[in-house]
Amino acid sequence: MSTEPESVVVVGGGVAGLSAAIYTARAGVSTRIVSTDESILNRNAHLENYPGFPAGVNPRLLLELIRAQARRAGAWFTDGRVQRVEETDDGFATTVADGEEFESDYVVAASWADASYLAGLDVELIDRGSKEFVGVDDLGRTAVDGLYAAGRLAEQYHQTIVAAGHGAQVGLTLVEDSDVDFYHDWTAPEGYFTDRDREVPPGCEEISEDERKRREEESLEVMQRYFEQPMPGEPTMHPSVAEDED
Repeated sequence: MSTEPESVVVVGGGVAGLSAAIYTARAGVSTRIVSTDESILNRNAHLENYPGFPAGVNPRLLLELIRAQARRAGAWFTDGRVQRVEETDDGFATTVADGEEFESDYVVAASWADASYLAGLDVELIDRGSKEFVGVDDLGRTAVDGLYAAGRLAEQYHQTIVAAGHGAQVGLTLVEDSDVDFYHDWTAPEGYFTDRDREVPPGCEEISEDERKRREEESLEVMQRYFEQPMPGEPTMHPSVAEDED
């Protein structure tokens, strides 16, 4: 069992869960992502509507890039399928199929399309025929304090950029709801605040021109490594297609 103060377990390693985790981890909230690596994005043959990639991008490469960013932000990854989330006196206990359990102050449900692990909680489950969603407010909060839902599970549009944006919104909402001293996640030029006799706000950072150039060079080097060769692997098919082929 793992117990840490101001912690969050993110259920689901798709773009919504990963985006939420990037922001919570960067804000200093101890963040663990529990995932089976079954993101629905893996079914996409070529992603052509994600900003920043004029000719599109391999969706599996995009996932790997976002995973790397979450790791760099400080998030941990645990492989496994979540069986249940239960409330405790101090927050939540998340149990994985192998019996491993993680205690946390918060949980972000960002899996798709199974919400059965939330069945023991007083959350709104919305039945849409073949799909089930979790009811949330405008910022991703559920009816249970400390429990959030992000992305498609929260009935957001079925587009990668929407899922990523909603995940980021949920992550920032969680940070705002926590006791973490946080103002804004932003890296500013040196002097932006201090030259106006202002302290650098929590979550912000001022960097020198030399440091800016160093980070840009590192960014280019990292991206060049990821884009040197085509991404191996092929898209996965819908389960019903695989069943038909059998």
